Amino acid sequence: MKRPASEVLYAYTLLQQPLAIMDVMQRGSEELAMSNGAVLSPQSNHADNNNDAKKVKLEPRSPAKPSRVVHIRNIPNDVTEAEIVHLGIPFGRVTNVLVLKGKNQAFLEMADEGAAISMVNYFSNGTSAQLRGRNVFVQYSNHTQLKTDQSHSNASAAAQAALQAAQALAGQTETQGGPNTVLRVIVEHMVYPVTLDVLFQIFSKVGRVLKIVTFTKNNTFQALIQYPDVVTAQAAKLTLDGQNIYNSCCTLRIEYSKLSSLNVKYNNDKSRDYTNPTLPTGDHNLDAFAMTGGGADFILPSGFSLPGGSASAALGPAALRLSGQPCSSGAVLLVSNLNEEMVTPDALFTLFGVYGDVHRVKILFNKKDTALIQMAEPHQAQLAMTHLDKLKLYGKQLRAMPSKHQGVQMPKEGQPDAGLTKDFINSSLHRFKKPGSKNYQNIYPPSSTLHLSNIPPNVTEEEIKNAFTAANFAPQAFKFFPKDRKMALIQLGSVEEAVAALIKMHNYQLSDSSHLRVSFSKSTI
Repeated sequence: MKRPASEVLYAYTLLQQPLAIMDVMQRGSEELAMSNGAVLSPQSNHADNNNDAKKVKLEPRSPAKPSRVVHIRNIPNDVTEAEIVHLGIPFGRVTNVLVLKGKNQAFLEMADEGAAISMVNYFSNGTSAQLRGRNVFVQYSNHTQLKTDQSHSNASAAAQAALQAAQALAGQTETQGGPNTVLRVIVEHMVYPVTLDVLFQIFSKVGRVLKIVTFTKNNTFQALIQYPDVVTAQAAKLTLDGQNIYNSCCTLRIEYSKLSSLNVKYNNDKSRDYTNPTLPTGDHNLDAFAMTGGGADFILPSGFSLPGGSASAALGPAALRLSGQPCSSGAVLLVSNLNEEMVTPDALFTLFGVYGDVHRVKILFNKKDTALIQMAEPHQAQLAMTHLDKLKLYGKQLRAMPSKHQGVQMPKEGQPDAGLTKDFINSSLHRFKKPGSKNYQNIYPPSSTLHLSNIPPNVTEEEIKNAFTAANFAPQAFKFFPKDRKMALIQLGSVEEAVAALIKMHNYQLSDSSHLRVSFSKSTI
């Protein structure tokens, strides 16, 4: 009985001979032919990589015996050598790869026959192999060895890099944990906020994500991400490790976790079990609120745009990019549990303005411990929420979360407002007017140490400390920057005091033409 034409190329000699790749002279159109022991000679012109196997003579074949060369069919046209290699990594050392994009086929050579047997058996017993969302078919090749001519494009730098990465993965020690379904992800140089939903969007491009747990360790944002199988986890590590979420920042460092499974108890902004959407949030107030059908203000965003509308993420050849679409909750935050005796629109403008440009603030007329704050960009709202939620302000722990409102409306003429709504769109105190402003590189969580700038050269340490003292703050330490006396650090007794001092002293007039600029510092004195 005839099998569908697939891998077997026309051969003049035994098909169990080694498969070699060599160039032949062009005669009219290039063609692939088998000769001298199954020799494959592809086109020399590979500009678009779509003519690797322009003409292939196929013949019926009997079922192949186990071989350390694996044949993969139905691959996407734009698949990379690295993506082919990572299919084999979980089963053993990969020693060679050949991709015939024009024929939607690839060959993978394993170090030994046992690894190839494990791979074929795995993908033949109910588990589908996938590349870029397409099911591919894995079977034994009729060839026992894969030889590639190093001058040929299929033995290109990309293929060699993929093989080197495979060798490195195979040689990893168990200090990271062995290859398994759970990845440990560290985000370095996190200029823009990275949330659980952002990670889900990125890692879902590789395959189905089951669970995510995020946490901060050593002042670094980290996450544990679980996939359904080791193959998908391997693919994610190979594809995403070392890539940037956004241009030149938010770099992903990925290693294998020692954990074999994640135990997620709550579905919230810190952890998520995508196989069990009924888990509680862990916040009794939010759970009760959701039960009443009022949960729209607590929906987490699935993505956000970057400053100036640029949403490109630099995630390498696989082109795994964030959508860049504004999140459903937009740029408006719902801020609650405020001290209604002390909070003002200006105070909220200054505090939230540390993390983005505040356009409007509205303290609710009938509920003055709650406010709506509209930021210039959705990602700024996310950044402010990340750093300010649960911050203690004027003796109360504020809560910040996305709002269902898309904007803050100014009161209509004649409508009572008592000055509780204010428009700051044209304020001169915005910190992030320019897209990609350097101020994004100096955003830090609230701390007891404040960074002061725009200090005139004739203003002394005592004058600055006295200004803070006169505003009822008690500076604990002060230090000018050695190489730039326009900047200094001042340390307060607590984070709560430093927050109040920032609100009060930002834009404080130091001279006729100079106003103090205050932000949170990552340093201490």
